[in-house]
Amino acid sequence: MRGLPYRFDITLTFQIKWALGPTFFFHYYQPTMSSEILSVLEYMEKEKGIPRADMIATIVNALKTAAQKGVNSGQELKIEISPKNGQLHAWALMKVVDSVSNPKTEIHVEKAQAVRPGAALGEFVEREIDPSTLGRIAAQTARQAVMQRLRQFEKDRIYDDFKDQVGNIVTGTVRRRERNDIYIDIGKAEAVMPAKEQVPGEEYQPGDRIRCLLLEIENTPRGPEIILTRASPKFVRRLFELEVTEIADGTVKIEAFAREPSYRTKIAVSSKDSKVDPVGACVGARGARVKTIVRELGGEKIDIIKYFADTREMVIEALKPAVPREIVIDERNRRILLKVATDDLAIAIGRKGQNARLTSRLIGWRIDIEEFKAEGDDPRGNAVASLVKSLGLDPAIAGRLVDMGINSPAAFEGVVADDLVSAGFTAEEAQDVIQRVSA
Repeated sequence: MRGLPYRFDITLTFQIKWALGPTFFFHYYQPTMSSEILSVLEYMEKEKGIPRADMIATIVNALKTAAQKGVNSGQELKIEISPKNGQLHAWALMKVVDSVSNPKTEIHVEKAQAVRPGAALGEFVEREIDPSTLGRIAAQTARQAVMQRLRQFEKDRIYDDFKDQVGNIVTGTVRRRERNDIYIDIGKAEAVMPAKEQVPGEEYQPGDRIRCLLLEIENTPRGPEIILTRASPKFVRRLFELEVTEIADGTVKIEAFAREPSYRTKIAVSSKDSKVDPVGACVGARGARVKTIVRELGGEKIDIIKYFADTREMVIEALKPAVPREIVIDERNRRILLKVATDDLAIAIGRKGQNARLTSRLIGWRIDIEEFKAEGDDPRGNAVASLVKSLGLDPAIAGRLVDMGINSPAAFEGVVADDLVSAGFTAEEAQDVIQRVSA
């Protein structure tokens, strides 16, 4: 059977090709339906990457569904499109009967035998029909199916192209700002950088080039949504992996990471090679490597420290240049009390507590920072502590002795038990103190 009649050719091919664009339509237009369908298949396969068999199945299913709801309602249809030349054929499946009650679904045995010799009652035969009878609605439905499949393919391709790039840095062009979100053209797709993933203080205008980390890709009813970030610590980590070859090859390892976007980043590194200085490798010759990253981050400060497995050493290293005078570690509750000198207090805490928070996140412990008071700051307390330590006295007894003016073991010279009783001590307390001093 020849290809579709010209009028159906015009309906289907114009609908499909007009939808694909005027350039496509005028370039590929042919006077016969088979060449038109073949052009559509070739275009989809070469330009869009959609397999020919996939498009044929899409068009066939759309034609069949639309036709069975239209003038061919009630009929069971079989439609085929040749992948080689694009020719379309259609058949109606008819039941062989001796008395026809429904001409759409039944065929008299004599006519059936003319279609297929030997056809018997109760069997089904395929009677070829004129594809033009499928109707205009079928052509429009085929066009819609092609466009829907094209849109779905574009969505699937975007997802497939970018799903393996999650965690990588991409470069794009800022297109627009909607509310507080920035939309960025990254080549084959448009991505979004939500407000929470932006660095405070950074401003971008349409047309600006920008580097971001592809944080995640989500499949939504509207298609894949690509999320970018510049605020995540993963962005800085990835910059180090790209800039420092020792990190990329595994010689230097990033053990811990903490970041306050636009303020400071702390990174703890170690090396499995004793000959490699992990901090020096990250900093680079004359600071070249870290300076490149700092420029990308708009001047954000970066502290690179050596990693220590011991918590005490790690917190001392992380707190530099502030030097803790006293460290109290609560292993059970994973808390650390740091006492620092007055001059170091502001440095240790940082602006709005940012340095303390960064250090806490870096080592994974809660950190409390307070001012360190030297021994000379509390003479009475120091004297009480000295008596308790040297004589083993109860702190309350030692405090009463200090209040009497006895602030050291040497001050007991000439003091007897009666002197203490006169000062308000019981005989037992006085005797106990004198025995301790005399021991």
